[in-house]
Amino acid sequence: MRDLYQRLSVSPQASDEELQQAVARCPNSALRQDAEAVFAVEKRRKDYDQAHATLNDIGQLRARLGLTHGAHWQGDVANDFSRLPDQTASRHDELVDRVSHAVGLHNRWRGLRGAGLLIATFIIGTGVGIAVGIALSQTLGT
Repeated sequence: MRDLYQRLSVSPQASDEELQQAVARCPNSALRQDAEAVFAVEKRRKDYDQAHATLNDIGQLRARLGLTHGAHWQGDVANDFSRLPDQTASRHDELVDRVSHAVGLHNRWRGLRGAGLLIATFIIGTGVGIAVGIALSQTLGT
């Protein structure tokens, strides 16, 4: 499917009047016929806009995945909805990184937990021993 908006150099939000002017200026008779058939009837334009939005989403997804058409497709109708490869990290990659970080922290905590419990037990035991010793010395001292 051709991207009629792109080929007519108008935005998908263009008014009917702007579209009619763009179609009238179009030098390609086949493209002009397709555009007239799609944009002349409101229901057809709505259906086309829905398909256009879906194909744009697919083009963005392909770009995010680094998928592009081969050189023999460049400039062809099949390439209308292609985008340049997107080098940004996907949401999935970001979530995997965050979960991996959380798992690393959890594993470190588990590794420290044995030694930490031993130290905490020693400190608490020492504190309780000192408190009992002070209490006994005060009781016996009086």
